[in-house]
Amino acid sequence: MPSPMPVGCYTRCVPRVFPFEGLTYTDVAGPLDQVTAPPYDVISDARRRAYQQGSPYSVVHLDLAEGPQDPADPDNRYDRAAALLADWEGRGALRRDSSPQYHAYEMAFELNGDPRRIRGLFLALQLEPWGADVIPHERTMQGPVEDRLRLLRATRTHLSAVYGSIAGPSAPLADLLDEITAAPAPHETTDEQGVRHRMWAVPGDPEIATWFADTPILIADGHHRYTTALQYRDEMHAANGPGPWDRVLALIVDAAAEHLPVLPFHRLQLTGAAPTGGAEVAGLTEALEAVSDDRPTVTTVTTGPAGSRYSVVRLSGEPPAVRALHEGLLSWATEPGDLAFTPSAEDAVAAVTSGDAVAAWLLPPTSPERIRDVIERGERLPQKSTYFWPKPRTGVVMMPVAGVPAS
Repeated sequence: MPSPMPVGCYTRCVPRVFPFEGLTYTDVAGPLDQVTAPPYDVISDARRRAYQQGSPYSVVHLDLAEGPQDPADPDNRYDRAAALLADWEGRGALRRDSSPQYHAYEMAFELNGDPRRIRGLFLALQLEPWGADVIPHERTMQGPVEDRLRLLRATRTHLSAVYGSIAGPSAPLADLLDEITAAPAPHETTDEQGVRHRMWAVPGDPEIATWFADTPILIADGHHRYTTALQYRDEMHAANGPGPWDRVLALIVDAAAEHLPVLPFHRLQLTGAAPTGGAEVAGLTEALEAVSDDRPTVTTVTTGPAGSRYSVVRLSGEPPAVRALHEGLLSWATEPGDLAFTPSAEDAVAAVTSGDAVAAWLLPPTSPERIRDVIERGERLPQKSTYFWPKPRTGVVMMPVAGVPAS
């Protein structure tokens, strides 16, 4: 769970942003579509193997490295990732920026047939305790934090960015992105879902930092990564004092200008009795059409002799639906092994059909505005409540936190 709001941050604890010396792939590594990947926590075991087999330089070799999780084991995955990272830079597959800079980023896609795009800046965000100006909306789990912390200790590099948003609108940020994204992109790839990712280097103009000086940053995705960075910073402070570990790699977008889609993380129920009741519908298409965030409604998926059964359930409580679900019908699910999560409704159904899950709970999308409403009430959503989509590619730019003097 995020730390409570610190004393002194009820009025204003200004987030500070900086350019940084990033690591980016070169032509030695091959095309970006073969070496970058989605965030680690949405990659299935099958997809992990496919990414790793696709290229010896795939970032998945780092982010989800092979080997034991026990850091005391000499073949542990974390030391393996660190060795690979150093080797790739030595071979010229990764290039370190010669000076601190920002990176403009664009994701172009279609949603429900409409062409859309989301643009923002990769930057180094000064770490501060969860509070008034760096705002969480989900709870975290210690298991993933410990895994990410071991990886960060070994690699001393942020392999992927925390994804944050400001309420906006920010006219100077929009003007900069209009100018930069009009030019051909030196880094470009299209991902498995048809999203085109483009990135440009931006000189580290001190004026840019002022655009973010007085606005809170909502963490849209990466709560575990931010929590990990805080713990690593505290460890390094105890041993070495302030340093580059005081910052975390972040992609910041203007929610007012970019209109971020917030898709659901469906719930896989792994323990307990299968849910009963609800109004049965014919199949997955009808099940997804029936869910609602305005009047919290979900659909359960169970299985029996006749195959999959889809039941629409109206929830008591206020939106968003994921919060109403966890306060009501899933209030018993408090242990780490009770639930798993997937953004894919098809994968959720497959888990039930295969017997890997007792049931699935299909949820509706929500909105950044509804998330902010929850936060303003002083509340939090359950872990893995929202799937901001599309997501920046892991590995498109990385940020070392060692060997760079603090400024």
